[in-house]
Amino acid sequence: MTRRMGILGIVIAVLFAVLVAQASYVQFFHADSLNSSPINDRVARASSMYARGDIVGADGTVLARSVPTSSGAYPWQREYPLGALTSGVVGFSSPIYGTWGLEYFYNNDLLSHPQPPQSLSQILVPERAPNTLTVTLQPQLQEVARRALGDRNGGVVAINPKTGGILAMYSSPNYDPAPLTSSDEATATAAWAAYNKKNYRGFPPLGLLATQQTFAPGSTFKVITTAAAIMSKPELAMKKYPIKAFTTLPTSDKLLWNSGHTPCGGKAADMLPGSCDPGFALLGLDLGGDIMASTATSFGFNQAPPIDLPGVVTSYFPDASSFANDLPGLAYSAIGQKDVRATALTNAVVAATIANGGQAMTPHFMNVLTKPDGTIIKRYKPHTWLTPIDAAAAKRLTGMMVNVTRFGTAAGIFRSSDMVAAKTGTAQTGNTANNTHDWMIAFAPATNPVVAVAVVVPFQHVDATGAAVAGPIMKCVIEGAIALTKGQPASGTPTTCPR
Repeated sequence: MTRRMGILGIVIAVLFAVLVAQASYVQFFHADSLNSSPINDRVARASSMYARGDIVGADGTVLARSVPTSSGAYPWQREYPLGALTSGVVGFSSPIYGTWGLEYFYNNDLLSHPQPPQSLSQILVPERAPNTLTVTLQPQLQEVARRALGDRNGGVVAINPKTGGILAMYSSPNYDPAPLTSSDEATATAAWAAYNKKNYRGFPPLGLLATQQTFAPGSTFKVITTAAAIMSKPELAMKKYPIKAFTTLPTSDKLLWNSGHTPCGGKAADMLPGSCDPGFALLGLDLGGDIMASTATSFGFNQAPPIDLPGVVTSYFPDASSFANDLPGLAYSAIGQKDVRATALTNAVVAATIANGGQAMTPHFMNVLTKPDGTIIKRYKPHTWLTPIDAAAAKRLTGMMVNVTRFGTAAGIFRSSDMVAAKTGTAQTGNTANNTHDWMIAFAPATNPVVAVAVVVPFQHVDATGAAVAGPIMKCVIEGAIALTKGQPASGTPTTCPR
């Protein structure tokens, strides 16, 4: 009996020790994540019991603010003056569904907190006030992107290549955040159910297409294939590939045809403007899987961009080992097809990297965080995320991309005075009814870039192209961004953009 009691005591002691260890682990190592969790009822309630801090655009436009209500349970309600225009980025703060977007990422900064007492009464009853978050987003440029995209699904990302600051990030489909902020459960739950339904293309409005959806990047990936040659095997960048309308893929009898079955070839600098598929497929095969995979990763593939938003997904390039018995797959991957996938954010970073002399600056929204009295708590300091190429390689790629707009696949789209460097992309999806993802990446002016942009419009018809579909959108955003740098309205100078 004594032996059994001893064993029981040991078991109880062990279980107690496990309980204490688990409780300590949760409290010490998971406290921050639990405190900021959108399903934490205390956090959700605190967001409505006290005013949250404003989120303000780069031009001073209020993107989110708290307004008083007549509700005793929730005396404050979140308001979003620009509605669906910025909902994908700003997100929401809901008493029922918690927070998302910038509201989630900067939740602890935006919550009201006790202020330093200025009197005896404030010592006894501390006053509470929130901080203000000012972001890099330019609402005017966001509106240009919205109007240019129109009623199509798609994504637009514009970056300041020198700092990494996001100037615009617009996605469609999107949603009106207002119903989610309601303290009326029926109103909020009805909106939540509606917003989480996928549309006929499979995109839920609550998902930010620009950062949470990947698509085959098509020929925009050829700038990475070219960079791989310049940096790793410069002799291949100078190799003359045969001028043919197709190439026969190794280990198979399959033919890889150029778009329109037109002949093309030559050096990489000759092939990029016209986007020669057979030539770049052969270049990718010559480079090999190891170089192609490592170069893609160095540009940000296979890793989530460290941006201040939740839910960002990773762009994908296959592991080198997957090509050991699949050389045709390597050929198609070199032209941005097969299993290669990219988000609009990653492709915008690719363009910004070349624009910034080979350095990819960390993409971000936060600019300044200020106290209620206006004192600056934190100012964002731009820093490098990746450096996949050197300045000389970036200069060579820039010249090739300028030629894309001069006499290549993007010829005639942009004003010559804007000196745009670009690359188009038209990725086949295999769906005979809607079988192209249409892309363009670009930056301008090429001599001193102030903006780098990626545009994707997925699931277009069989005859659509990146130049025809994404090109006009890109033109509007590029012109709008350049106008802002000159102190002009973003929608003032484009003559062919919707207003």
